[in-house]
Amino acid sequence: MDFLRPADWEEALAAKAEHPAAVPLAGGTDVMVEINFDHRRPAYLLDLTRIDELNTWEVGEHTVRLGASVPYTRIMEHLRRELPGLALAAHTVASPQIRNRGGVGGNLGTASPAGDAHPALLAAGAEVEVASVRGTRRIPIDAFYTGVKRNALEPDELIRAVHIARADGPQQFSKVGTRNAMVIAVCAFGLALHPETRTVRTGIGSAAPTPVRARAAEEFLNAALEEGGFWDNGKIITPSVARQFAQLATGACAPIDDVRGTAAYRRHAVGVMARRTLGWAWEQYRNGAGRTLEGAA
Repeated sequence: MDFLRPADWEEALAAKAEHPAAVPLAGGTDVMVEINFDHRRPAYLLDLTRIDELNTWEVGEHTVRLGASVPYTRIMEHLRRELPGLALAAHTVASPQIRNRGGVGGNLGTASPAGDAHPALLAAGAEVEVASVRGTRRIPIDAFYTGVKRNALEPDELIRAVHIARADGPQQFSKVGTRNAMVIAVCAFGLALHPETRTVRTGIGSAAPTPVRARAAEEFLNAALEEGGFWDNGKIITPSVARQFAQLATGACAPIDDVRGTAAYRRHAVGVMARRTLGWAWEQYRNGAGRTLEGAA
């Protein structure tokens, strides 16, 4: 196994172009586990830790450009207001040591359906900025996941950043695991209210071959909130609407039985999390968080 260590972004792209099978290494929290257990033995490791720009972020008027290697700890500490859903998800990632090393780019590169960042990114409607020596492009998050641990990257491309709209309303995240810490999700659910467009977006993790949105649930809830005038009157969402939303979210799942949980349990848990995150987020909206974002995370 050869170790490639570029000094800057251009050198990293050149190395990836020359060795398309090279595996990028940033936080290393997924890659090193696979190597240590001899599940993976790549010919080349491409170390990105010396590339400073991957560890920075920019907060614009409407969007946050988050470098691929920004650690989860920094998201929690500095971007809680702008990206509340992602900050909540970051809290559930493994241990403090891993949160200090791992970043969203690693979750995206691995593309595991159990990655903690995916539901929040789907709910927020993120775009993934990728680059190669041929140029740069953005991939909508909905088109990024192509299969089990597969993504839309070309062999010579690297993830450079993620573009995420600044929250215009409350966002929530919930995760079920076999214990309280250092755990891979049995399933997870993210939800974001978007008052500016009067829409709701969702994200489901570890309950299908890829991270997915509960699109039918979103469409139902969008219509119910609009027809009932909920965005304007701020009334409590009726139990029947919440139940239907949860049932439709369950229908978006295609889970499996494995050592962490059964398919039936995952479906049930997703429904419970959908109902709860909706309740939490809507309560924040009713209390003014939809306009001020105070207490959004």
